[in-house]
Amino acid sequence: MRLFLFILLFPSVSLFSQTFYSVDYSYQADLKVHVVDHEYQADLLVYKLKNKYEAKGNSGLWYFCDYAYQADFKVFFVDKKYQGELNVYFVKNKYQAKWKSNNKKQLLF
Repeated sequence: MRLFLFILLFPSVSLFSQTFYSVDYSYQADLKVHVVDHEYQADLLVYKLKNKYEAKGNSGLWYFCDYAYQADFKVFFVDKKYQGELNVYFVKNKYQAKWKSNNKKQLLF
């Protein structure tokens, strides 16, 4: 009964993952992303996962799928900062992944 209530009250926590597919054209994307050169410029510090099962929650742990239908989000990487909705910096270690700007967190729900 407790598990049922937890899933009912907090569905995004228990069922949400972050799998991505990089599209070729901006009109195909759910989200336009700009990769910044420095950590301090980012809204989100992202770690690329090697295994899909590790992609849980909205914490910057991203798994890139081979096919669009497998992904929760389709992203298009833009060249200019003003073109992007989210600025990310790819980190080398899993523990470094985190949101630096909570006001954009809703983009990945």
